Amino acid sequence: MKAVLAREVRGYYCSVTGWLFAAFLLLFAGIYTMAYNLTAGYANFEYVLSAISFIYLIGVPVLTMRAMAEERRQKTDQLLYALPISLTQVVLGKYLALVTVLLLPTIVMGFYPLILSQFGQVPMGSAYVALLGFFLLGAALLALGLLISSLCESQVAAAVITLMAGLLLYFITALSSFVSSAASSSLACLMLLAGVAAVLAYRFTHSALWAGGIFLVLAGGMGVWYYLDQSAFAGLFPDMMQALGVFDRFDTFTGSILDLTGVVYFLSVSGVCLFLTVQALEKRRWSA
Repeated sequence: MKAVLAREVRGYYCSVTGWLFAAFLLLFAGIYTMAYNLTAGYANFEYVLSAISFIYLIGVPVLTMRAMAEERRQKTDQLLYALPISLTQVVLGKYLALVTVLLLPTIVMGFYPLILSQFGQVPMGSAYVALLGFFLLGAALLALGLLISSLCESQVAAAVITLMAGLLLYFITALSSFVSSAASSSLACLMLLAGVAAVLAYRFTHSALWAGGIFLVLAGGMGVWYYLDQSAFAGLFPDMMQALGVFDRFDTFTGSILDLTGVVYFLSVSGVCLFLTVQALEKRRWSA
């Protein structure tokens, strides 16, 4: 795993990708620090982090698009399967390399509150709690981007799909207000998700039996639940959409609260995405 990690980190910094990501992030951090803290006179550095979180929508697709898709394009993914380590270690090595690329500019931003404290009183606790949340948000989005890259043949396709997924997560809480809270609407949306889960199961396993079984279990279970307790479905799907708002979870950290549930949430999102990435590679390994 260390060899994969070193190779990936070296690849990011021998090319412009790692430097470009760091420069892009620090440029906007500097602009917003000047606007909020130096010009407007706000003492809270967390305002800056909240304002620049949208940068991930652009930076993450650029950073992750080549992680797996490039291996498939150059046919070097076959070499990954031949390595004397498990695919889990390969995925972890690639993911930790991405996290390292994110960590370096985050460390640099960690000096900003210290610099600002030379000009006045800065709430350090709030600043570093927000910085932790900012890093965890980025780590979760990088895991999602890595998963999407593992499913795509093309870097461009991986970048576009990752961008679309990021935009959906960014606006999902606002979009939830447009979804009907009627129980029947929630049931219909959940049935649609059951269909998506079946399609993904087929994509991973190439087994119609597994895909059909998953759909029947999910759809049948929801049908029985709806029959027994229809009121439980009222507003259920909008609530689920709000629960998926990773950017809204980050807002808790900018409110000077070290939200342990938010930490667990970001780590869980990262873990699930990495698990699915390993499964995607395992499926390709045995179908090749």
